[in-house]
Amino acid sequence: MNSHEIEYKIYGDDMQFVEVELDPQETVVAEAGSLMMMEDGIGMETIFGDGSGGNGGFMGKLFSAGKRVLTGESLFMTTFTNQGYGKKHVSFASPYPGKIIPMDLSQLGGKIICQKDAFLAAAKGVTVGIEFQRKLGAGFFGGEGFIMQKLEGDGMAFVHAGGTIHKKELLPGEVLRVDTGCLVAMTSGVDYNIEMVKGVKTALFGGEGLFFATLRGPGTVWVQSLPFSRLASRVFAAMPSRGGSVDEGSIARGIFNLLDGD
Repeated sequence: MNSHEIEYKIYGDDMQFVEVELDPQETVVAEAGSLMMMEDGIGMETIFGDGSGGNGGFMGKLFSAGKRVLTGESLFMTTFTNQGYGKKHVSFASPYPGKIIPMDLSQLGGKIICQKDAFLAAAKGVTVGIEFQRKLGAGFFGGEGFIMQKLEGDGMAFVHAGGTIHKKELLPGEVLRVDTGCLVAMTSGVDYNIEMVKGVKTALFGGEGLFFATLRGPGTVWVQSLPFSRLASRVFAAMPSRGGSVDEGSIARGIFNLLDGD
């Protein structure tokens, strides 16, 4: 295997965290800010790129970090290496209510395509990149599904999503239509496109978006019941305004009120 072999255990139900067990000199790579706790003897290092070793020097690492910016992620990633002699543990937490999905890339064809904010952590050697949708329609109208992350390698990777997670196996030629925000991940063999909702009345009054993702098998698809964008919009909509004016009831003012403790 090119990736480090790591053991793990997932704790919790709706607010989960994953505990990774590292042998001496084993390393796990995670998104900046995802650390929950770690034992003594684990060294941290902030890096450009994903630490997979295939970035071709400084310029390659800089290019890799720049691609991550396109997905809305941090410019940096953090590595956690066991620098001691015995087994050590480091834990990473989900940023919002939902589930953590462990994915053994060696059992999934060596590649997973996921939503741009779904990646949590992975064994060193897993490449974290971006996946552009080939079709023009998806590029203009895909929204959350346009620029997606791709995880490549033969190690363990951990993806997080909101609400309940449903894993569905698609047969060859089988089609599944999913709200673009509810799509979490899929294997590389799944054909992915964006289609407009048919019928003007449905688009305007149905309460759904104008576009949905069309997935065609064969392959595996993971779907979430509560995208973070949907959760955030409901929270902001329910925020009470201060004084009753239109300006004070805006989303921006609601954020400031929340941070101020009101």
